[in-house]
Amino acid sequence: MKILALELSTARGSLAFVSDQVKVAREWPNDRKNAALFFQHLSDVRKQLGSPNLIIVGLGPGSYAGTRIAISAAIGLQMASDAGLIGLPSICTMESGEAEYCVIGDARRQTFFFARIRNREILEGPTLMSEAELHAKLKGVDKNVPVFATEELPQFAAEIRYPSAQILASLAQEPNRSFVLAPLEPIYLREPHITVPKSP
Repeated sequence: MKILALELSTARGSLAFVSDQVKVAREWPNDRKNAALFFQHLSDVRKQLGSPNLIIVGLGPGSYAGTRIAISAAIGLQMASDAGLIGLPSICTMESGEAEYCVIGDARRQTFFFARIRNREILEGPTLMSEAELHAKLKGVDKNVPVFATEELPQFAAEIRYPSAQILASLAQEPNRSFVLAPLEPIYLREPHITVPKSP
């Protein structure tokens, strides 16, 4: 089984290609406005290792643009190679050896999200909260459970960690895990905001 994993939900992009004989992983600064590096790495890996049998994509929460690019690329590769396509929340793949951890993030519009992960499965959330609500929530988290964020949040005590395509590829090999099946879409923390044109 040849597995390709794509993760573009944060400021660090990564991809991994895993088979019985080969393990390749790449990481790079992920510019959410320019996906050229992602497509360069993807092209290089495909030329080197060929087409995958299964593609897994990190679904966020995080950058909608980055996650949509990863999903679109995966759909294109799936159509060209007849590979399987699955997804998994990116927050389940944070670089951590801990069995349990929490993830927080800036959800914009003066809100934040909180999620609790155990054994790479979502135990709670992701839930939207105000800054005050999140402070209160974090006070109730056991001190032995680390709190991660993918960007600097100076008002909270969180360690910067990123999702990993390598972990994503590893989880894709676990037959009893629950995956999101196609059609894939980014994890939306709230309903999309639509600007309505003004009446003439």
